[in-house]
Amino acid sequence: QVQLVESGGGLVQPGGSLRLSCAASGSISSINGMGWYRQAPGKQRELVAAKTSGGSTNYADSVKGRFTISRDNAKNTVYLQMNSLKPEDTAVYYCNVDGTLYLNGSWSPFSSWGQGTQVTVSS
Repeated sequence: QVQLVESGGGLVQPGGSLRLSCAASGSISSINGMGWYRQAPGKQRELVAAKTSGGSTNYADSVKGRFTISRDNAKNTVYLQMNSLKPEDTAVYYCNVDGTLYLNGSWSPFSSWGQGTQVTVSS
């Protein structure tokens, strides 16, 4: 009932920038948290950045000062601006959105994942 469409990944040289987008659609009544996670080969998925509906943000220590999360609540979209990229940022990036659905006359919570977008930082 909720679809997430990610875009913006790709290949970039060290020191470069990328901007990821994730748009949510479906029978959404409200959205609480929106965030980005990443998973490198052989590693567990980890939180990169998250932003609540109230505006609070949380960043992984490894990306503080380089990445910025933002959201457009009118468009149900979350962005991740990534600057000063490093080879160790190479991973598949996933967005995650949680909130409340309204479907068939009732509300229910949801938490959905995007399909993932590859980010490769290499010279």
